[in-house]
This record gives sequence, C-alpha cells and structure tokens, in this order.
Amino acid sequence: MEVKTSLLDNMIGVGDMVLLEPLSEDSFLENLKKRFDHNEIYTYIGSVVISLNPYRSLPIYTPDKVEEYRNRNFYELSPHIYALADEAYRSLRDQDKDQCILITGESGAGKTEASKLVMSYVAAVCGKGQEVNKVKEQLLQSNPVLEAFGNAKTVRNDNSSRFGKYMDIEFDFKGDPLGGVISNYLLEKSRVVKQPRGERNFHIFYQLLSGASDDMLKKLKLERDFSKYNYLSLDSATVSGLDDAANFRTVRNAMQIVGFMEDEMQSVLELVAAVLKLGNLDFKPESRCNGMDESRVKDKNDLKEMCELLGIEQSVLERAFSYRTVEAKMEKVSTTLNVAQAYYARDALAKNLYSRLFSWLVTRINESIRAQAKTRHKVMGVLDIYGFEIFEDNSFEQFIINYCNEKLQQIFIELTLREEQEEYVREGIEWTNIEYFNNAVICDLIENNQNGILAMLDEECLRPGTVTDETFLDKLNTICAEHQHFESRLNKNSKFLNDHSLPHNCFRIQHYAGKVLYRVEGFVDKNNDLLYRDLSQAMYKANHSLIKQLFPEGNPAKVNLKRPPTAGFQFRASVGTLMGNLQTKNPNYIRCIKPNDKKAAHIFTDSLVRHQVRYLGLMENVRVRRAGYAFRQAYEPCLERYKMLCKNTWPHWKGPARQGVEVLMTDLQVPAEEFAYGRSKIFIRNPRTLFFLEEKRKQCLEDLATLIQKIYRGWKCRSHFLLLKKSEIVVAAWYRRYAQQKKYQKIKHSTTVVQSYTRGWQARKLLRELKYQKKCEEAVTTIAAFWHGTQVRREYRKFFRANAGRKIYNFTIQRIMQKYFLGLKSNLPSMSPIDKSWPARPYSFLEGVHAELRRIFHLWRCKKYRSQFTEEKKAVYEEKLEASELFKDKKALYPSSVSQTFKGDYLEMVKNPKYQKLSSAIDEKILLADVVNKINRANGKSSPRLFLLTKKSVILADQKTGQVKTSLPLPDLSSVSTSTQSDGFFALKLKEGSSSAVKGDFLLSSDHLIEIVTKLHRISSLAADREKLNVDISDEFLVQFKQDKVCVKFIQGSPKNGNSVSCKRKNNRLLEVSVPTSP
Repeated sequence: MEVKTSLLDNMIGVGDMVLLEPLSEDSFLENLKKRFDHNEIYTYIGSVVISLNPYRSLPIYTPDKVEEYRNRNFYELSPHIYALADEAYRSLRDQDKDQCILITGESGAGKTEASKLVMSYVAAVCGKGQEVNKVKEQLLQSNPVLEAFGNAKTVRNDNSSRFGKYMDIEFDFKGDPLGGVISNYLLEKSRVVKQPRGERNFHIFYQLLSGASDDMLKKLKLERDFSKYNYLSLDSATVSGLDDAANFRTVRNAMQIVGFMEDEMQSVLELVAAVLKLGNLDFKPESRCNGMDESRVKDKNDLKEMCELLGIEQSVLERAFSYRTVEAKMEKVSTTLNVAQAYYARDALAKNLYSRLFSWLVTRINESIRAQAKTRHKVMGVLDIYGFEIFEDNSFEQFIINYCNEKLQQIFIELTLREEQEEYVREGIEWTNIEYFNNAVICDLIENNQNGILAMLDEECLRPGTVTDETFLDKLNTICAEHQHFESRLNKNSKFLNDHSLPHNCFRIQHYAGKVLYRVEGFVDKNNDLLYRDLSQAMYKANHSLIKQLFPEGNPAKVNLKRPPTAGFQFRASVGTLMGNLQTKNPNYIRCIKPNDKKAAHIFTDSLVRHQVRYLGLMENVRVRRAGYAFRQAYEPCLERYKMLCKNTWPHWKGPARQGVEVLMTDLQVPAEEFAYGRSKIFIRNPRTLFFLEEKRKQCLEDLATLIQKIYRGWKCRSHFLLLKKSEIVVAAWYRRYAQQKKYQKIKHSTTVVQSYTRGWQARKLLRELKYQKKCEEAVTTIAAFWHGTQVRREYRKFFRANAGRKIYNFTIQRIMQKYFLGLKSNLPSMSPIDKSWPARPYSFLEGVHAELRRIFHLWRCKKYRSQFTEEKKAVYEEKLEASELFKDKKALYPSSVSQTFKGDYLEMVKNPKYQKLSSAIDEKILLADVVNKINRANGKSSPRLFLLTKKSVILADQKTGQVKTSLPLPDLSSVSTSTQSDGFFALKLKEGSSSAVKGDFLLSSDHLIEIVTKLHRISSLAADREKLNVDISDEFLVQFKQDKVCVKFIQGSPKNGNSVSCKRKNNRLLEVSVPTSP
C-alpha cells in the first residue's frame, strides 16, 4: 500500500497559516521568516499560495519536482506553486471547470516569474504531440516578446512588468492546449518619455542598441551609444546580471516562433527606432508678425531620418509640430504651437506611437496563438497584474493601479467567502455569517457614475473653459468631503486643516491596504491622453505599412469630431470586463511578497513584509478561512494518518472510512463541538485540536519506532549470532582440512625422500654394471679390429704398393676441386654487369677453368640483368649503346652525357599550353623536342629555335610564337657534322638537288647534342627505304650556305674568353668556333 505524505510531515513552522496558533500579525511574520530562512518560500492560507521572492535560483523547479506534484492532492505535499497549478489543471481537465489564477503583489515580488512557472508546469503535464508542442512553445515564447516591450528596470525590480496581463489558455476535452488570448491593461507609456532616477526605459530600446548588428543599426539609422538619445536614462543604462544583447537575440527568436514574419519584425524595429529619434527633436521659438511665438525644429537631421524610417514627408510632420488645427462643426481654426506645446506634442506622439505598437503586438500574438477549432473550449486564465503601489510621489498611474487592486480585493473576498459557503453546503455543515471588511465603499468612491472620482475627473476634462488640476481638486473637496475614506486639506472636515502631512495640492484615500497620498498634478493631462489631430493625420499619411494601422483616426475621410474616451474611462471599462470574466471562473490565488528592497537573497525585512501582509489582506484572509472550521480533510487520508491512535483502527480498518474516523475520535475523547462530520470530509474547528492529534500521532510514532527498533535489534542480534555460528563451523571445517592436508604433505614428502634414496642406490649399482659390460665389449671389438687389420694387411700387402700412388693423386685432386668450387660459391661477386671483381685463382693448373667460369658467370649475369628491362628502358639503353658506338673516344662531350637520361620531350609539348597549338598541328609523334640555337651564317650570332624531331622530318619553329620556320624531311639529310671537342655545335647537311637544299645547310647548337645526333642516326638506321645517316666528327668541316661553302673551324679558346663557346665569322669562307678548355 502506498504511503502518502502530508504538509504536516517534517513541517518547518506552519505550512498552512490557517493552522497558526496563536494567530497574530507578529506570529504570522515570524512563521513566514522561519520558513524563508529554511528556503521554504511557499506557504498556504487554505487554497491560497503565499510566495516570497528568494532573489536567487532554488533547485525546486526541476522535472523531478514536476513529476512529484503531478496528480497529487493539494495538501498531500509541502506547499508549492506546482501544487496550485496541478489542482487548477486537474479541475479544468477532469471536472470541466474553467479556472483562473490571480497573481498579485507589488513590483519586484515575483509575479512575472510565478506566471511563467504556472505556464511551464501546465505545459509539462499536458499532452504531447507535434501540434500540441507547437502551441505550447508559442504560448511560452509570447512571454519574452511582451517582457521586452512591456517590462523595464525600476528601483524595486530589474524586470518589472509595466502593464497588466491576463492570458486565457484554451484546452480541448483531453486537456491539451489549443491556443490562447492575451489581454493587456494600462501600459505605463509615460515611461517612454521620462523615467524616475535609477530606472530605465522599456527593455527593447537597450536590447536593440546592444544586440543588433552594425548593418541593422545602419538601416535603422541608429548608433550604439545610449547617450545619443534623450529618452534613455544614463544613470542605470546597464544592469548587472542583464545581458541586453543576448536578450535581443532571444526576443527575435521568440517572435519567429510565435509567427511574426521577417518584414513585420523589421517594421516593429523601425517604429522603436523612430521613437528614439523622436526624443532627440528639439524646438526653438520663432517670432511671427502678430507677435506670437511659433515653434521650429532646431536640428532637422533627426527629423529627416525619422521621416525616412516611417515614410512620411518631412514638411508634413514639421508643420504638425508647429500648428494645431481645431475643428468645430463646419469651422476649422489653425493656431500656432509654442515651444512648450511642441514638446508636449512630441512626447504625446512618442507615448501614443509606443503604446499603440504594444497593443498591435498583443493583437498580432493573439492572431498566432488563438485556437482555431470552433468547438467549446475549457479555459484557464492567468492574471499577472501590478500590485498595490504606495510611493513618495503618487500620481494618476498609482491611482488607477490601486483602483484595480481594490476591485481584485473585492472579488477575492467575495469568491473566498462564496467558496467557503459552497463547501459547507456541499458537505452539509451549518453555515455561520462571517464578519469582514467590505471594501465596496472604496470602490464606489472611485467608480461611482455620479459622484465617483473617475466620473468627476472625466467631467472636469470635458468641461469647457479653463480646466486645471486645481479645479479638479476643488471639485473633489466639494463632492467627496463627507466621505469617510476621503481626506484633503480643504475639505469641510476641519480636523485636517492643521494636518501638515497633507499638502494643499493633494488628496488622500484610505484604501483597504492603507492610506495613500495622491498628488493631483498631471491628473487631467494623463486622463485626457490627448494627441493632436494634425499628428494623427500626419502619421496616417505615412507610407509605412504598420503606421496606418496604428492611427486609423488620422484618415481624413473618417474624421470624428467626438472627443476620444479618457484613459480613466477606458481602464474602468477594461477592469469591469476583467471582473466579469473572473466571476465566471473558479479562482486560484497566488500572493507574491517581496522580502526586502535590496533585491538580495537571505534578507527578510520585517517592516516591509508587514506592510505587504497588511495591504494584501492576508490576515483577514486567514480569519475568513478560520471563521468556521480551520482544517478539513477527506475521511480516507485522515483515517490513514491517525489510525495508529486507536487499537480498534490499527493496523487495518475493515469498514467505511467515516465510521473508522468516528471510532477514532470517540476513542480519543475529542469534544464534539471541536469537529463536525461532513459528507466526505471531517471539519476541525480549532487548530489546537489538530495539533493535539499531531502530538498524539508523533508520540505514537515514537512508540511504534521504539517497537520497530526493538524487533529490528533482536532480529539483527539473532541474525548476527547465527551468522557467527555458521562462520565458526565453516572456519573449523576449513582448519581441519588444512591440518590433515599438512600432515599428508609431510608423510608424502618423507616417503618421497626414502624412495629417492633407494632408487638412487639401485640406479648407481646398475650404472656400474652397464659401464663394466660396455668396457668389455669395446675391448673385444678393438682386439678383433686389430686382429682383422693384421690379417688383411698381410694378405694385400703385395697389391697395395703397385696402385697406391694413382689413387692418392686422384683423391687429392678431387678434394682440391671440391674445395675450389665451394670457395668460389661463397665468394661470387655481385650481380651488377659492371662489377669486374673475381676471386683469386688458388692453383695455377686451374687458370683455364678459372677464366672460363668468369666468362660464363658474366654472360649469365648480363642475361639476368637484361631480363629485367622494359621495352622503353631497352630502347633507351639501345640509344645509349648507339651513342657509345658513335661518340666514345671521338667526342669530348660524350663522357658527360653518359649519366644523363635521354628524356626526348624536354618541352612537355602535350602538357604545356603554350605549345598545344603547335603540337596539334603536327600529325606525327614527336620523338624529341628541345630548344636549340640556330647560328646566323652572316655574323655567327645565334637565335633560339624549337627543334622537333619526328620519324619523317626535322621541324624548326619560332620559340615565342610557335610558328613553324622550317620543315626538313629526313630523306633530304645527307650527314651530320660535329667537332671532337666539348661544344654542342652540329651541322645538318642536306643532299644536293633536294627541295630543302635551297637555303643551304643548318648550323645549330644544343645542350643535348649527343641525344639529337643519336636519335637522327637511329631513325635513319631503322628506316628500310633510305640510306643510313653519316656522322662526321672533325674539328673542321664545310657547310653549304646558299651558294657559298664556308669552313667551320673549332679551336681551343683562351682563358680571357671565359667558359662560354663563341662563334665568329672571320671572312666569307671561314667561321671560327672558340671552345673553352675542358677542366
């Protein structure tokens, strides 16, 4: 059976204030402080949750905590906001009751965080699925957007909500969220143009300047420096622990998740930038001819940039700041605005622009998160609204906020009493009337349609003539002077004439939370909330897509001469709608309390908390709850908790739970007037009775614990004894086994020693006998051998002397040859064909064999070496061999070419893009491509040419252009001449009478002379249809230049000529080539 816990278990202080005994304001605060010091920030007053802001993160909101409170009774676990959220959600899902969660408290008490926790818990426990998860994500992500545009840093709270928010979350019949609708109340738009010292403007301004990219700021015509904008206070522009740049990225991501398009987000940021630009407008007076002053914009740069952002003509907006048009029936009157009026118009436009943008954001979010299904929905409302405010300087905003809190307190008392009464009737308990303070008289003072303060403020705003805050105060003094909750300096009650704490321009109202002093300055202007029609029409003329939607009254075709409703009238209507909405739902309350003004953890300021306890009416709430019965509990958990107090109900009660409780209470002799039996619950009138039961239960639990301990200790000792006994038997058995094993090992060892000595003696005796027998056999064998030898020698002595010499000679020669071949085998030279080493000859008679074996080994080694050649390598070696036959010992340049590889294509004709055109023009395969120098026959100077050799022709081409200069068919070549020295000159001699011999022979120079001449000679040798090309190697040869024959002579150059080959024309018949001396 599952053992359930209770908030009474391990309780720090009292978890439910209804059970506090004795009940006083001091004991109430002491209980709150005790729980707060132990990190217990939640406390109940019946079904109401009190939440103290810890100003730090606590590990009580984990997924495990969500599962712990899921589907559990409200009083089953220690107080937690999750318990209230679960109770509300299960009532909505299972009982089909619409719910509302009212979160109240002053700024900084943690209302916004409480609403987030409620929504996150509901999102965690409801159904799963792609569509459901999308709806949950959109509902949760609407919070960062509204916080950025509606929250600001104040002296009391770094993330203070400056608007009231009521969200209806809609669920289907399974309890899965379908969507939601958000309502906003009274945005503090005056903060846009002015902030108190130590406070900031709305978050979005700082987030935009800190987190936007440089490109985005450039498009919005903004700079990152906060000091550039008059609407941003600088004394607290940066807040520790608040990362504006990261929050800006979070807001943009949240807007995308909610469903904002990219162009919509850009339009919103353009309006935010326009508000900042608007605050930088300054005005100067300009005198007119009639003596009146007219305002003019000083620096028009900010005005120009703002007009570009909004798509407004600069002249239209500039005129709206200088003139005001008043329409009455068929007449229009245009008046100039002085500098003060221009500043008022600027601030009014900024406030209206921002507040309307905020309302549009709420509407746009509602379009995305609204449920699409047409069926009836279950609804859970979450109200996060500003708490009661009492400042040093209280104005119109505080008056409106406190009026809203009066209405909430009124409905709280009514709904709490009604809930109590309904539960008593449902359980069949007699209902007794409860005396409590009814604040309806204060609500009537403010909202009465005839004599209420709001009605008189509207009447004063609409009255013709001079209207000031002082005339409004005079009217209050006249109408409300006799009201017991209204006080002023000049009312008819003379007792206040000497009250110097009440200034002349103020009035005081005694709210349910205490007296509040209101300064009337600004009441009329803030209630009027007037925006000049010229500015509305200028905004409507904008080309910006969003501006036209925000200022529909600026449409000239729909001019409405009626005065717009005042701010007070609008707020009273909104509060009336909200109260009607709350009346239709089952209420759940969260009362948030701020423990200190320093926003620091672990600090509990008694005076501050006492003040909040008073104006939240918590003591009165406890008294209302305790007026009838302080504690009630269902019969089943009551019997389960206290059944050990009676022998008849312990340990198991077989009958109905109610009868078990009756037996229990009778056995405990609890007076009948201290409790009552309902249909499903027992009601206990006084907390002392409950504490009596708890004390008895505690004592009984101690007795039971003692009994359990006694039985457990006896069982533990018996178990220990049995374990020792079993262990002793096991140890004894193991020891006996060990002792026997030791004894056996000792006997076995002794036996082994005796056996070893006996076997040793026997083995030694046998060994002696065997040795003696072996010696006898060896002696007999030796004697027999000697005897047989003697007999054989006697018999064969006559034959041995005739053939012994030849046999010894043959044997010796055989041994020498065997030794020679084995030595040659182990000393063979390497397999390289050029290795000329060979082992030395051991004997002179082996000279012929030695030489023949050397020749045979060399031939075999060469064959093995040749078998490794590929066809390409074989061709290269054949060319090298042919070069050797042509030039070895004939040309001084040849030795240096032996180690050089015959590459052939030195120009990489196929890969080089420079020669691709020339390569494609030649149909045949190019065997050699190189750069040569063509010797000029006139002066001996050289010019570079491309030398290309194919199987059929020699081609000379220009090196730069690749253009073919000469193509010589190989059959036209008669011979090639070259010198014996180390130069690279060679002459291509053509056959007389051939078509190529017209220009004469060619004298060329190349670094690869050996390869070129070898390839020419090889091609001619392999061709069967033409003669072999002759190669002449001489230091003097004739060359045919056109009609002349010139002698080319090679001489050794002097050192002064350096290391280069030079060629000079000596005369018409002699061309001298100077070759440097080889080192």
